Amino acid sequence: MKLPAPDTWPAELDTRRSLLLVDDDAASVQVLARMLNGLGEVRFALSGEDALRLARESPPDLILVDAEMPGLSGFEVCSTLHADPLLTDVPVIIITGHTEVAVEVAGFAAGAADFIRKPPVAEVVVARARTQLRLKALGDALRASALTDGLTGLANRRRFDQDLRIECERARRGHDSVALLLVDVDHFKRFNDHYGHVAGDACLRQIASAIRASIRRPADLAARYGGEEFAVLLPQTDAAGARAMAQRIVDAVAALALPHAGAPQPCLVSVSVGWAAVRPDADGEVVQTRGESLIESADRGLYAAKAAGRGRVGEANEAHADA
Repeated sequence: MKLPAPDTWPAELDTRRSLLLVDDDAASVQVLARMLNGLGEVRFALSGEDALRLARESPPDLILVDAEMPGLSGFEVCSTLHADPLLTDVPVIIITGHTEVAVEVAGFAAGAADFIRKPPVAEVVVARARTQLRLKALGDALRASALTDGLTGLANRRRFDQDLRIECERARRGHDSVALLLVDVDHFKRFNDHYGHVAGDACLRQIASAIRASIRRPADLAARYGGEEFAVLLPQTDAAGARAMAQRIVDAVAALALPHAGAPQPCLVSVSVGWAAVRPDADGEVVQTRGESLIESADRGLYAAKAAGRGRVGEANEAHADA
C-alpha cells in the first residue's frame, strides 16, 4: 500500500498541528518522525520526564509514547497527562511490543487513546495518528462551541471560570503574575429601557468587539461575565500592565461614540473597569493563588470606578497571592 503524498492529505493535518514523540531510543524517534512527516510539527523527548515538561510548556495535539522506558514508563506518562487539566484532552498513543489483553486494559485505564504494535508499520502509524488528530480537532471545536457566549462571541462564564483556575495554578507553579479586569457597562439598564433590548444586545456586541480588539496576546482571555459585565484575564501581567489594559478598554469603548440618551445626563455609552493583579511574594514564591481573591479585588476596583463617576478605571491595591 502506497501512502498518499503529503500535499494530498486533508488541510487540517498540517504544520499547525503539533506531535510529540517520546522514546528513550533516538533511532526509534527518528523512524517515527519520518513516518509522520507532513502530519504536523514534530517534537521529541527521550524520557518521560522531558515529555511532561515539553507538553506543559506547549500542549501538543497528539503524543506517541513508548510503553517501556527508564524512569517514567509510557503508562505513567499517560496517566500523569490524563490527570493534568491542561493536558487531559491530548490523545496519547502507546507504542508497545506486548500483545496481552491486560496490557491494553492497563493502557486504556491510564487514559491511552490507542495502541501501536512494535515494530511500527508506516501505514498503521499514519492512519492511527490521523484518526486521533481528527478526533482532537472535532473535540476542540465542540469544546470551543460549548465555551462561547452566543450573543457576543467572547468566552462564556464557564470558560472564564475554567481558565481562571488554570492560570492561577500556572502562576503558582511558575512564580509569575496574573491579572484580572472586570468591565461593567455604565447605566445599562437605563440604556435597555430607553432603546429596547434589541438595541441593548447590539450595544453589548459592539463593546465586546472593542474589548476583543484591545487585547493583543493569544493567552489573554476576554469573556462575558454576566449580563452587561465582562472579564479580561491577563496571564503574566503585573499591576502596571493591568492598569494600562483597563484604560485601553475604557478608551476603546469611548471611541465607539454610542449615544446614551437614557443616562441620568445624556451622554455616550461608557464602561467602568476594576483591576487586580496577583504577584509573587518577596521570595518569588506564589504559595496560594486563588481566583476568588482576584475577583474580589477587581470587584472592589470596579466599585471604586463607579463611585468616582463611571467611565474610568478603578484601582484595587495589587493583591498578594494569599490575599
